[in-house]
Amino acid sequence: MSWYLVGMRIVMMATGDIAIPSFQALAATGQVVALITQPDRPVGRHMELTPPRVKVVAEQLGIPVFQPEKMREATAVEQLRAYEPDIVVVMAYGQILSQEVIDVAKIACINAHASLLPRHRGAACIQAAIEAGDDETGITIMHVVKKLDAGDIICKVSVPLRGTETAESLHDDLALLAPAALQEAIAALAAGEDTREEQDENLMTYAPKLLRAHGQIDWSQPALQVARKIRAYHSWPGTFTVYPSVHSGQDKTLKIYPPVDMFLNIRKPADAVPGMVLESGPDGMLVSCGGRRGGAIRITTMQPSGARKMNAESFFAGHKIMPGTILGLPTTPTV
Repeated sequence: MSWYLVGMRIVMMATGDIAIPSFQALAATGQVVALITQPDRPVGRHMELTPPRVKVVAEQLGIPVFQPEKMREATAVEQLRAYEPDIVVVMAYGQILSQEVIDVAKIACINAHASLLPRHRGAACIQAAIEAGDDETGITIMHVVKKLDAGDIICKVSVPLRGTETAESLHDDLALLAPAALQEAIAALAAGEDTREEQDENLMTYAPKLLRAHGQIDWSQPALQVARKIRAYHSWPGTFTVYPSVHSGQDKTLKIYPPVDMFLNIRKPADAVPGMVLESGPDGMLVSCGGRRGGAIRITTMQPSGARKMNAESFFAGHKIMPGTILGLPTTPTV
């Protein structure tokens, strides 16, 4: 049996790039009657009005696009109703749906979420899986309810984590994993097999939306945790620390990029404190981390304020951060 039914009408609600492969897979069946996405937003230094990339894909495929500012408004609900959807598929849409919206779908309103629920509900689920050191993550397809990411599970598809992923690379991997999970869920729904697994609230964790300020490195954490954060927050919101400039006497921001090398059993000087630079030069900057046997990490790619991203050799050709310097003392740096 095909995983979809001829004549089924699907409306997809999506904004983030992670939804593009799933949208393309659904659109290829000819069953998608509309895309609902967020309005175009100003982007970049020049604040140029930019559409979501999934909108561009939809327009290229000739699929109607609807961009309400608030999906819960009566006019938006009526427009959704006019599409007469059998199934509404939600993925990285960016708005909480009202019960009125959820109830429009004749068969089901379902959501593709980038974690193995009930672990890591919320917006930053990909980053949370890496930062927590999880052994696996994946895509969960669930029924949409008013409570955030709390609906009954239809199916899951998992992928192991190797401990080298960044949020950027894992995002792309999960984007490619999602279409198969959606196909499995839609096949079950189309066949009238409404499989439901209630989420165990005792296992629930929450990963709230990240802000740029969340990327400040806390050097009191062990090297393993610092390294995970650098991978988890690449490329949004990014990670950074501050360092004292020998030229201006003012503290400057230094963005930090993966990969970083971890040294968990390194012998450190007796006076070493978290954030202390132990070595600096063309091979990188070795920084002491905290915690019992907290180790150190070596940073090899960085970006000072007002400059381009560069390797350690280029950075130390024009900047000085001497051994003994303590990074990250200010608590509210300008990023």
